[in-house]
Amino acid sequence: MDLGEAGDSPWGDVPSQSVSKPTTFDQENDVPKSQDAETSQQSQASLKSPAGRGPRGPIRRLVAQPTKLEAVDDPLGPLGPLGSSSGLSADTQPDEPPAPPQKEQVVIRTTMPPPAQRRSGPADPHRIDDDEYERPSGPRAPPPVQAALPSPIRATSQPSVSVEQASKPTFYITVGDPHKVGDLTSSHIVYSVRTKTTSKGYKQPEFEVKRRYRDFLWLYTTMHGNNPGVVVPPPPEKQALNRFESNFVESRRAALEKMLNKIAAHSTLQHDPDLKLFLESESFNVDVKHKERRDPIPVESKGVWGSLGINVGGSSKFVEQDDWFHDRRVYLDALEAQLKALMKSMDTMVNQRKAMAEAAGEFSASLHALSTVELSPTLSGPLDALSDLQLTIRDVYDRQAQQDVLTFGITIDEYIRLIGSVKQAFSQRQKAFYSWHSAESELQKRKAVQDKLLRQGRSQQDRLNQADAEVTDAERKVHQARLLFEDMGRLMRSELDRFEKEKVEDFKSSVETFLESAVEAQKELIEKWETFLMQLDAEDDETAFYRPPVYQTNDKATGRGDTAVDRARATIDEDSD
Repeated sequence: MDLGEAGDSPWGDVPSQSVSKPTTFDQENDVPKSQDAETSQQSQASLKSPAGRGPRGPIRRLVAQPTKLEAVDDPLGPLGPLGSSSGLSADTQPDEPPAPPQKEQVVIRTTMPPPAQRRSGPADPHRIDDDEYERPSGPRAPPPVQAALPSPIRATSQPSVSVEQASKPTFYITVGDPHKVGDLTSSHIVYSVRTKTTSKGYKQPEFEVKRRYRDFLWLYTTMHGNNPGVVVPPPPEKQALNRFESNFVESRRAALEKMLNKIAAHSTLQHDPDLKLFLESESFNVDVKHKERRDPIPVESKGVWGSLGINVGGSSKFVEQDDWFHDRRVYLDALEAQLKALMKSMDTMVNQRKAMAEAAGEFSASLHALSTVELSPTLSGPLDALSDLQLTIRDVYDRQAQQDVLTFGITIDEYIRLIGSVKQAFSQRQKAFYSWHSAESELQKRKAVQDKLLRQGRSQQDRLNQADAEVTDAERKVHQARLLFEDMGRLMRSELDRFEKEKVEDFKSSVETFLESAVEAQKELIEKWETFLMQLDAEDDETAFYRPPVYQTNDKATGRGDTAVDRARATIDEDSD
């Protein structure tokens, strides 16, 4: 069988064995044109389809040139999956019969093949890879889509707080070192205010200034005027009597420190320039005077209302239209009454503990006096030990009374004052309401004048233009007053929600501290009493109790010595005579 003829090949793709000659291009069809016509005819016969059908479409004269096949990395060959089984390898000679076609699985390539190392040389159609036994039959399934895993860097560096909290500056303020300065007529207490902050608005991260009570009061009043609708933590109340007493000074110091820390923790108040002036200024009184000269506006009308030129007063009685604010006002009134009653009971309990401490001190003095004159050492020792125990009980009562004031009492007093600050915010909202309605009434007057001028015609054109400008300005004031009232309402809602949350946390913490201090005090008392009872049970032990010292003196006349007990007995005999 002669394999040189193209028609004998079942696939009709065996190249012609004629010797190639130089080719030219046909300018009409833009196809290669051979100089040998016989070679062109043979090449056209070899381009028949595998089924023996004629050429498709318009007849194009193509000349097949003999090429040399080289091995490539792709095992499927340059003709794709169909040509890999029927094409001749580079080692196959033209005189040898072609290899029979192999029935292989159709592989659909959906992704790029992995960069595996391929064997150099021609592809072997009879080679079977080991992984072909593990491949499932049919088209290859796409790889499963896995969920994106978080970056390990972000997972390890994820903050424990929110972005808003992380961006806020932190403040740690302590009020300490209270000391009395001045003469008898101008004496007052000065405190050291130490501040540690991460805010970039301050010159240094740590600084310290000296402030007195009226400076704290100035800060509270000024911040109320600067921030209408915000609940500003207030300072403790003034006290005319016993203001230099140690317990009162300590309770006031703790209240002032709590006030400053709450102001600095507020998201709005911490950016107030007056707070920066209070915490950082070395010449505070001079800076306050310069500030008052630059801003002579009264406190009540300073701020937003003063800039708008709106009247902030109102003579008529305010009737609350919002049920939410009405319920909160009733709740605050009831809460204030209950806290005042609780504070009164707290003062009574503290006074009772102080009275018990004084009674324990007097009882200890009486027991000690009795132990010094007791003749029997077995009785004088327990009496003196009981006297010392009563002194310990007095100290425990005094300390517990002071702790009750500084833990639970200071929280009650703080929230009574905070309710007063909330009521002041309510009054500012009422002023905003009066300003809104005052601006509306002024607008109605301006519109009435404008309508009157419009009815008179064009003869009053100048006055009409002026009236139009006044109506426009009045409308602007009404709009701004209404927005101010609504914004203040939203602000007060958030402030009251914050007030409730902080109230629960503060009272829970103070009650826990109050109970813990009471338990510790009772444990200390029980331990002292148990120790005393153990000493009473040890009657045979002479060293169980402390005994009065015996002082030996020499009498030159008698040559005998007497003890303190003998002298006490002699004193009693003289008194009886």
